[in-house]
Amino acid sequence: MSSPPAPRPLPVAPGAGVLAESAEAAKAPEDARARLLHAGLRLFAHQGYSKTSTRELAEAASVNVASISYYFGDKAGLYRAVFIEPMGSPEDDIARYGGADLSLAEALQGFYAGFLEPLRQGDSARLCMKLHFREMVEPSGLWDADPTFGIREMHDALLTVLCRHFGLATPDTDLQRLAICLAGLGVHMHVGRDITDRLVPGINEGEAAIDDWSDRLVMYALAMVQSEVQRRHAADAAVLSDRSGAPSR
Repeated sequence: MSSPPAPRPLPVAPGAGVLAESAEAAKAPEDARARLLHAGLRLFAHQGYSKTSTRELAEAASVNVASISYYFGDKAGLYRAVFIEPMGSPEDDIARYGGADLSLAEALQGFYAGFLEPLRQGDSARLCMKLHFREMVEPSGLWDADPTFGIREMHDALLTVLCRHFGLATPDTDLQRLAICLAGLGVHMHVGRDITDRLVPGINEGEAAIDDWSDRLVMYALAMVQSEVQRRHAADAAVLSDRSGAPSR
């Protein structure tokens, strides 16, 4: 599983923020849709789809409940807009690590940049990522039409990188496992952030912390790849030994 595409910022109403909006902005009718998007992002990311009511959404956006129907049809329509509109293109993320001229380390640096860049963009981007990962563990049914939302393309691009490194024409099951585990390092930066903040206060604060995480993720990923290389070599040696009847070294 690779990361969802990096989020684009939601439209920001004048004087408004993701977590708090000025009274002036709250009164502007033309900003009602943007305020609903921001309120929906915050509430859906923190509470999930089923636990968020239309009344809560309307109150948080300082609009009447009918505005949800007017702009989005219903709560499900608002959820889909919040989920999809900030999404970047999968091609943008793949461009970070999919180049055939990149070394494995360079490709992994680009791969994890897609996970870490939202952490540099403030609450809006982090909430977008949190919402996408929440959908994975608490599905609302949104993904029934498209279960991957671009993740399949990014997963396949990572497999292409790994196939090139391992000299394989097509990925086997163990390479699929490796790709999923590599992505898991990046996924945990988002789904486990609240926990790691409590376990190690300050570990995620500031640009320097994100840069350190970037270096470590690449280092850990390279170690995982090397471990798989060694496992394959050992397995090949065992097969040759069995065929020859001679003990393997």
